[in-house]
Amino acid sequence: MKKLFINIKELVQVRETRVAKVSGAAMKILPTIKNAFLYIEDELIKGFGSMDDLADLKTDELIDCNGKMIFPTWCDSHTHIVFSGNREGEFADRIKGLSYKEIAQKGGGILNSAKKLQETSEKDLYQQASKRIEEIINLGTGAVEIKSGYGLNTSSEIKMLRVIQKLKQNYPIAIKATFLGAHAFPSKYKDNKDGYIDLIIHEMLPLVAKDNLADFVDVFCEKDYFTVLQTKRILKAAKEYGLIPKIHVNQFYSIGGIKAGVANNALSVDHLEVLTEEDLQDLQKGESMPVALPSCSFFLGIPYTPARRILDANLPLALASDYNPGSTPSGNMNFVVATACIKMKMTPEEAINAATINGAFAMNLQDSHGSISIGKKANFFISKKIPSYTFIPYSFGSNLIEKVYINGVVIE
Repeated sequence: MKKLFINIKELVQVRETRVAKVSGAAMKILPTIKNAFLYIEDELIKGFGSMDDLADLKTDELIDCNGKMIFPTWCDSHTHIVFSGNREGEFADRIKGLSYKEIAQKGGGILNSAKKLQETSEKDLYQQASKRIEEIINLGTGAVEIKSGYGLNTSSEIKMLRVIQKLKQNYPIAIKATFLGAHAFPSKYKDNKDGYIDLIIHEMLPLVAKDNLADFVDVFCEKDYFTVLQTKRILKAAKEYGLIPKIHVNQFYSIGGIKAGVANNALSVDHLEVLTEEDLQDLQKGESMPVALPSCSFFLGIPYTPARRILDANLPLALASDYNPGSTPSGNMNFVVATACIKMKMTPEEAINAATINGAFAMNLQDSHGSISIGKKANFFISKKIPSYTFIPYSFGSNLIEKVYINGVVIE
């Protein structure tokens, strides 16, 4: 079906020449067309331009966007959407003064979520996750990465990945799966950490690979979680199965995880709330995409990723939600973009680039998602009548999305 959108107040993130990602000063540039049209056929973008240049086009449906803007859908490259229940009790504990580390030490945190997930059926887990997927689609997300990591035993990790696979089959947005068995050490392996590493490498990874359940592998490389040496061992083993590395790193401490990620050609290095000059230099030596998770910092009350230092080092930066029950119970990428502007001092242009084209790169989706480009997926949202794209982060508490199109079809 051919659809023509006309009188678009501003068509945002238009890339006539495709780029894989944008870095440094280039992130300040957000290409747009004012008073524009957009032409799509079936699930792909076929054309766009100024209304002054609109020629006769055969169309099955004409949509007048007078006063409204069109953005490519958000690309959320870091989430933990498949989880069971919630951790609202820990939220109250933090208000009372307990730290993230203290909550974990008394059996909360990741181990709390793992216990709940292990006790939840695959059917129930899918039903819970499907509601979250539908929620983020309505909030403008058109591509998402989902991690395992709340299973922490073989059967439950595989269960999570099967749920992600079923979500891929049943929802139109692009979904990437990440195996994160190395999210925390289960209690039974507290005094036998090498034993759990062996379980990941020799039992979990072969099963993940056998059924093609994951695109990526991830490790929480952090003090009190997985050491740099343990991280390297897991990434090396996973690469033998064709899994592309990612890494949770520098959320609380800088322990050399960024160097390990870059050395292993990690597609992305995520969190980065703590960043040394050596870490920046290591990032400059590779192609890994730094990913900031500002709503995690907001919710936990921890430092924000130093975006200005990253961009001033001529590096790229992506933004993601980190949607999970413990540190970011929200997948609202509109809020992520706003928080990056308000707390990380990113310009609206930088934040939108980070949440679209660079987010797509962090999922290996840069050829099909992240911008308004001919041949890419017709994934975009139409805003309500707004004065400019800056109004999205400015009016951070309002839902300014009127309609979402995924693969050229409006989501009802």
